[in-house]
Amino acid sequence: MPFDPIPPPPSDEPATHRAHQTVAFWLFSMCALVLAMVTLGGVTRLTGSGLSIMEWAPIMGALPPLGDAEWQRLFALYQRIPQYHLVNAGFGLDGFKHIFWLEWAHRLLGRVIGLAYAVPFAVFLWRGAVPRGLRARLVGLFALLAMQAGVGWFMVASGFSVDTTSVEAWRLVLHLSLALTLFAGMLWTALSLLRPLRVRIWTGPARLYAVTAGSVALTIVAGGWVAGLHAGLTYNTFPLMDGRLVPPGYGALTPFARNLVANVATVQFDHRLLATLTAALTLGAVVVGLRGARRDRLRRNTAVALGLLVACQYALGVATLLNMVPIGLASLHQFNAVLLLAAALVALHCARSNPMATLPAAYALKPSRSPECPT
Repeated sequence: MPFDPIPPPPSDEPATHRAHQTVAFWLFSMCALVLAMVTLGGVTRLTGSGLSIMEWAPIMGALPPLGDAEWQRLFALYQRIPQYHLVNAGFGLDGFKHIFWLEWAHRLLGRVIGLAYAVPFAVFLWRGAVPRGLRARLVGLFALLAMQAGVGWFMVASGFSVDTTSVEAWRLVLHLSLALTLFAGMLWTALSLLRPLRVRIWTGPARLYAVTAGSVALTIVAGGWVAGLHAGLTYNTFPLMDGRLVPPGYGALTPFARNLVANVATVQFDHRLLATLTAALTLGAVVVGLRGARRDRLRRNTAVALGLLVACQYALGVATLLNMVPIGLASLHQFNAVLLLAAALVALHCARSNPMATLPAAYALKPSRSPECPT
């Protein structure tokens, strides 16, 4: 593949490169916060804590209850919903405080993430540290972050109705999908600032990694349906389900499409099948990637990390199922799922970049589309 000549570096290139590195490391820190948010969100779901705060107070809600009167008022609100009467009846104020603090911490972390994004981003814009071609993308990520807060409340509010003890599954999946989109967007942008994609290279390993990343994301979303329907609490054997490869209740609803989002047997089987296919696909991509990266240590390391993470994820999934979804294992399973997605994206980015892209932006090859956005 022909390359454009390397342009001479401008006089301010070192300072520009350092600025881009700073923005990249900020985005990596945002990814870590989003990962923590997804993990803590899983804990609140597993403990039923998400419905303990029944008020939407974006600003004043950052303050914890002050005094016994406020605790009693919030507890009285919680006692009005079915979850209290059907799941937690009689657990008292101390029990309520336990689930309240988990949900309060989850929402507080969301506020911290918003500030951790908005304030540095404004400073970077003021200093001119953000490439013009990336400004719209970063603004879009901030808009998605703000939308995520609204979707979070939209999800929680579905659990206050008179005929349910948990949130609606599709709203949970929407909330999770937006979090994954945010994570992937931030990670890809940070990688592109450190290792610009100056030439769009679609090698065999890159194509396989792209399919792998999509398959991992799809499997995580399918896991969201399992969580939303509490499907992990049934068919707690592996590899068979109720003694059969395909459970007897598969496809029992009509029309058939309803089974994909409302049938416990179908949802769990589909997640198992996707997980198995994704694991096989990922390991295949790792083998191909290792063969094509014999002289590239970074690509080898990313391929090995991807293989180890997918093996760990599959084992965690089986262990979580066999033990009927204990909080510790289930949370680790969710945490590792996001790490696996990150590894797939990093492997894809490395496979698509070229050796010259490791140089500072001004020394690297000219971009094929926009001279201002490292993609």
